[in-house]
Amino acid sequence: MKRIFTILFMLAATVCLGQEQRKIYTLQECLQEGIENNYSLKIQRNREIVSSNNATLGNAGFLPSLDASARYSGSAQDNETKLRDTREIVEENGIFNQTIDAGLNLNWTIFEGFNVTSTYSKLKELQAQGELETRIALENLIASITAEYYNYIQQRIRLKNFRYAVALSKERLRIVEQRYRIGNFSGLDYQQARVDFNSDSSAFMRQQETVQSSAIALNELMARENLNRRIAVADTSIEVDKTLTFAQLMDAMEADNATLLHARRESHIAELDYRITASHTYPYLKLNAGYGYTLNKYNKGANYHRGSLGADFGLTLGINIFDGNNARRERRNAQLNIENARLEQTNTEQAVKADLYNIWHAYENNLEILELEKENLVTAKLNHEIAMERYMLGDLSGIEMREAQKSLLDAEERLLTARYNTKLCEISLMQISGRIKEYL
Repeated sequence: MKRIFTILFMLAATVCLGQEQRKIYTLQECLQEGIENNYSLKIQRNREIVSSNNATLGNAGFLPSLDASARYSGSAQDNETKLRDTREIVEENGIFNQTIDAGLNLNWTIFEGFNVTSTYSKLKELQAQGELETRIALENLIASITAEYYNYIQQRIRLKNFRYAVALSKERLRIVEQRYRIGNFSGLDYQQARVDFNSDSSAFMRQQETVQSSAIALNELMARENLNRRIAVADTSIEVDKTLTFAQLMDAMEADNATLLHARRESHIAELDYRITASHTYPYLKLNAGYGYTLNKYNKGANYHRGSLGADFGLTLGINIFDGNNARRERRNAQLNIENARLEQTNTEQAVKADLYNIWHAYENNLEILELEKENLVTAKLNHEIAMERYMLGDLSGIEMREAQKSLLDAEERLLTARYNTKLCEISLMQISGRIKEYL
């Protein structure tokens, strides 16, 4: 019975393993797994949490500080006193006095030239910056996984084309070998056919390595434990979105591009830094209060001990009159930082717009190339079929047949490259317009 259970368990484990190995990933599943597991994104999310934890009223200085403290002190003394009138020397040895303090101390900055409110606003901006930086990291990850997903498909299609090339060369070698044996073809034709077959086989083997490298890169982006593991994807072709319009992309970019939003917040933070610096020239008002108990114990004298319980409080109003012109220097630098932040924002807007224009032109150009290469492939297939018929009849040389075969493979390669390049342009346009999450 135990043996039966063991066999059943092994069979179940094998089935489960086989099911996992046969799991076919869609683009959305690759993206979800990458978003959940990618280490760089996890690190950025932790940084976002840190910036969120810092955006509190207490960290900005809105709230008072309350400390509880206790202190014990003592003194051991030998006193010698010489009286002025009688010149008598009075000695008191082993005097041991003790003091015990315990209490609460409250300190609160009521006003400091709007420093507190400006600091709190800055912390909230930094929190929003952290969210934006996480979004940028997320969008970069989505773009990277999507690009590598379709690159993996591209490499697999290319591998399929190379396999087809090997099959064509093998068939040609078979035909040449048969005719060579009966004397219809020369030894040169046979050797050339074998060279072409070996060349195509070598290219096929190199492409297998490229496919595996792409799979490793995709596994790394998805943070899979076994990076060398084969991955099966649902898509077998690269479909391009031809419905994108420039006007919609421009409007979306200006309203929702994460890099632009980040630059705009940097400008606001620079303005808040100036307000914080300027607050140093304003008056300040501080409150301090305490409540505690003090016990004094005396070793000598009329009193044995004395205790006191009570509160103390006070207000401090002040203004900095002169600090070596440090505040003035800091304000000037803060003003320059505002100007630099605005210039950086303008520069970023220009750069993002330039990227959009360049990528859009590349997208349109690749769409046209894609249509041309589709037509070229149809022609190349027809030429190859005609060449094969003539080659079978002996009306075409091996070199001419090889040229027809190469033209077909080149047409397939150009079409595949055009599809992938157009897809990369599409991914970049979706990212720059802030729409990259639509792939999810």
